[in-house]
Amino acid sequence: MGLLSNRVERHEIKPGDHIYTYRAVFTYSHHGIFVGGSKVVHFRPERNLKSMTETSSNWDDPTSNPCPTFPDCGFRQPNSGVVLSCLDCFLRNGSLYCFEYEVSPSVFLSRIRGGTCTTASADPPETVIHRAMYLLQNGFGNYNVFQNNCEDFALYCKTGLLIQDKQGVGRSGQASSVIGAPLAAMISSPLKLLMPSPVGVATVTAGMYCMSRYATDIGVRSDVIKVPVEDLAVNLGWICQEEEEVAEHENPDRQITTR
Repeated sequence: MGLLSNRVERHEIKPGDHIYTYRAVFTYSHHGIFVGGSKVVHFRPERNLKSMTETSSNWDDPTSNPCPTFPDCGFRQPNSGVVLSCLDCFLRNGSLYCFEYEVSPSVFLSRIRGGTCTTASADPPETVIHRAMYLLQNGFGNYNVFQNNCEDFALYCKTGLLIQDKQGVGRSGQASSVIGAPLAAMISSPLKLLMPSPVGVATVTAGMYCMSRYATDIGVRSDVIKVPVEDLAVNLGWICQEEEEVAEHENPDRQITTR
């Protein structure tokens, strides 16, 4: 991988690698874990998966447009957004990129675009694959573009790190970029009076943007803990939530009382 791009060729990736590709003319990137055998485990919004069954032209829907190479391409459990796809269907003719781990702070700050690297260290490939396959069978909760997206999924599989505070931005570098850009612009706006040069204002804004991304990187955050994948549902409160949903379904007319 080069300094400016994480693009790789297919023969360069190994099982356990965190890979991604760009969608919608580089508007955003979609992330997953390469588990070997030309298969990728990734996380998508469940509502998108349901709507895709009605659109036969969508490449991500194996039920309407079956993969000609792998019969199990598109496998997922009911009510889960974690999907097993072949590499071709995951890329959808896009280029292949490999997410970098354990980069230095200087390298991290040099990457203007988020969602390409982290200062955090990655676990052994066998551990990463185990997490991905476990979540394929058990789910990864509800998709949320800012707190629980495809990049968050891949980052957890690689590191096992979970953010304790459920509020605010998640582990995703893309999400922190979206939040960091307007934040940097707002902070630097008062400086326009002190720095009449547009170049100076742009430099300060870019610097604040990069620093805001760095502050939310899981490699430097202090609010992250290592959580075994088997305990993930308990730590995120999914089990309690599922029990409440089952109770409501069984007794929709129940009354909630408070003391």
